Amino acid sequence: MGLSVTLSNALAGMDMNQRGLTVVSRNVANAGTPGYHRQKLSLVEDLGVNSVNVRVAKVQRAYVQALETQTHRETGKMGAMDVKAGFMNQIDQLLGKPGSINSLDTQLANLKASLQSLTTSPEDFVSRSQVVDRAQSMAETLNFLSRSTQTMRVEAESQISVHVSEVNQYLSSLADINADLTDTTRDDDTRISVLDERDRLINKISELVDVSVDYRGDGSVALHTRSGIGLLDGKASQFQFQTAGNLAATALYDADPAKSGVGQLTIATPSGLAIDVVAHGVLHTGRISSLLDQRDNSLVTLQNQLDEIAAGLAQAMSTIDTAGAAVAAGGADGFEVDLANVQVGNSFTVKYVEGGTAKTVNVVRVDDASKLPMDSTAANGVRTIGLDFSGGIGAVATSLNATLGAAITVSNPAGTTIRFMDDGAGNTTDINSLNAHTTVTADQGAGTALSLFTDNGGGSFTNSLDGVPQKRGYAGRIAVNQAIVADNSLLVKHETTTSIGDATRPNYLIDQLANLEFTASTASDQATGFFKVSGNVENLVKQALNFQGNVIASTKQAYESQGVVMETLEMRAKEAYGVDIDEEMAMLLQLQNAYAANARVVSIAKELVETLMQI
Repeated sequence: MGLSVTLSNALAGMDMNQRGLTVVSRNVANAGTPGYHRQKLSLVEDLGVNSVNVRVAKVQRAYVQALETQTHRETGKMGAMDVKAGFMNQIDQLLGKPGSINSLDTQLANLKASLQSLTTSPEDFVSRSQVVDRAQSMAETLNFLSRSTQTMRVEAESQISVHVSEVNQYLSSLADINADLTDTTRDDDTRISVLDERDRLINKISELVDVSVDYRGDGSVALHTRSGIGLLDGKASQFQFQTAGNLAATALYDADPAKSGVGQLTIATPSGLAIDVVAHGVLHTGRISSLLDQRDNSLVTLQNQLDEIAAGLAQAMSTIDTAGAAVAAGGADGFEVDLANVQVGNSFTVKYVEGGTAKTVNVVRVDDASKLPMDSTAANGVRTIGLDFSGGIGAVATSLNATLGAAITVSNPAGTTIRFMDDGAGNTTDINSLNAHTTVTADQGAGTALSLFTDNGGGSFTNSLDGVPQKRGYAGRIAVNQAIVADNSLLVKHETTTSIGDATRPNYLIDQLANLEFTASTASDQATGFFKVSGNVENLVKQALNFQGNVIASTKQAYESQGVVMETLEMRAKEAYGVDIDEEMAMLLQLQNAYAANARVVSIAKELVETLMQI
């Protein structure tokens, strides 16, 4: 091997060592930098005429695409779980532990206890005042919980707005990076730093929205959601969101923007197509998806449960149950009841046996034509039918005859009376009972029922379904009847002539709280854990608290489990991409020794050349 070859090999070795030292120093300097991928030299043999040496092919970056794909998926799940856990923690603090001083079950127990005391001392002013105080405390607690629930929905919208700005910025930056990566004039060092930034941006995006990534040969990427909507392919799509401001309990999402009461989130593709993210189920995981779920589902469910409790509380005390009178005619038997006092939202219930099967039908007055037809059967078998009473009871009877079939005869014998008769000699049906459920209209002279709780402006709560259902948001509006606040003797004197020591009305109120049962209107959904709270008011409170407690506990467990998944992925990423300082120091020593050896060869070659020149 000649002197020139030796010198060439030594210089090549020094160049390789210098590049290696640069890579090692870069690794050490970025050992703690998030998203940094360890680098190393890729060497290839260089075959000469009379020798073999090595040269640097390129700088390689540690990268495992399967690990990146899994990380993107799990990061989206973690972002969603983090949002949900945050809101569940707020709900947990809001509701408090069952039995705590300000919890709903304690407030209700205090109200019941004060009513119980009133039954034994109705003449005692202090006892009556305590009932009013406890009723106001109950109403104020429901008001506070309702306001806080809506505040959290506003908070969700605010966070959505912030994250939309962030994801748009990240997508724009990623589009610029794609342009850099397609530039073939870039050197390896520059490309590698750009690739690190590319992956950091993708991770940030995947935390906000669920993404799938298509990697191209030049290092550029295309992004789309798992539902197939393109986020980045050459040009970036743009998310657009405008908050709705303060949200009331009646402000719900609707696919029709004209009917929706919340902020609308859309995504505009580069071609100009605008897609409603919620209506088309564009997002499945990520922080934005979870925030939408909190705003439109979880917090709405909480509000619905509060409204059910408030409605049950008001109706338990203000409902008058009127039992139908038994009648017989032409060999047929049945019952009839006067419906003169049935207001919109009030109802009557008929129980009968047909072909050996017990049936219960609840008929609700609904005069809003847009809500009709209404006919559904709950899980407990109770069939609810909505009918328009504005046309008179005769029209109601005609409609029920057509709906219930020939085995039962429904008629309007006179005025506002409705009558249900069995089939007589056929003996295949029997009418067991008929009861009208109406809302008391006066504090005195209308029976022992009492509107202790009212709606806005002191109006009665009848559970009207016309227009916006009266129950929706009622927890935020429920208040104590101001007439009773001004004169607490109304808790006792159901007639002007009633003795102040008469316990009839207090006994009725506490009996209604214990025995009047309700079936909530919240739809069941096993997949999400929604359920129908039902039973008396105490049951409504307990079931709502248990439901929220279970959701909070399961969310905490899921959040912790997802945290373990993320820790595992971080460990795998550290093993695959991380910088081991000890290894780098060992490599540094090797490179230094090799550099010194090559430098020594060059030095000797120089001495030989100088000696030859002197000969």
